[in-house]
Amino acid sequence: MEVILLERVAKLGQMGEVVNVKPGYARNFLLPSGKALRANKANLARFEAEKAQLEARNLETKKEAEALGEKLDGQTFVIIRSASDSGALYGSVTTRDAADAATEAGFTVARSQITLDKPIKELGLHDMEVVLHPEVSITITVNVARSAEEAEIQASGKSIADMRAEADAEADFDIAELFDDVGSAALDLDDEDAPAPAASDDEDADEDDKA
Repeated sequence: MEVILLERVAKLGQMGEVVNVKPGYARNFLLPSGKALRANKANLARFEAEKAQLEARNLETKKEAEALGEKLDGQTFVIIRSASDSGALYGSVTTRDAADAATEAGFTVARSQITLDKPIKELGLHDMEVVLHPEVSITITVNVARSAEEAEIQASGKSIADMRAEADAEADFDIAELFDDVGSAALDLDDEDAPAPAASDDEDADEDDKA
């Protein structure tokens, strides 16, 4: 099916271009969302008549998107989730979760504006592309952690694997220290239970002289 694009569509074309797309894509997305018109003589004439208005509206929305993008680009949003010791989530983090986190932080972001190839299923820092306008895209980061404290550690550059290694090392140190303490205590007890040293022959002779 041929359509006239009313705005730039990624991987498809620029405003005013006539492109050939799958009928389902046109009927289910491009036409109902107002991004395109069916390519026919009447609609081509309509586009030419409204072209100046469309370009002006596109420029205005682009400026608004760029202003928001300057504030939003590079932002990190913390999302708290339950996960196993290995870092695997009990569930997943989706574009809806990211949009909700951004909205709670004071940014107006729709779920449909966030691009994510597949749901996030592990702890850590994950980048997401946000399409604020057909010509304006920025990147945000979601910090998925089990607690606010863990999120701070991850933000410093440490991964869940690093944290596990540190925790294991600390546990090994505590166990080794415990065994050292137990060993020292056992030596002290052995010293207390040891018999007093026998008197020497000289000491016995001194005792006889006194007698």
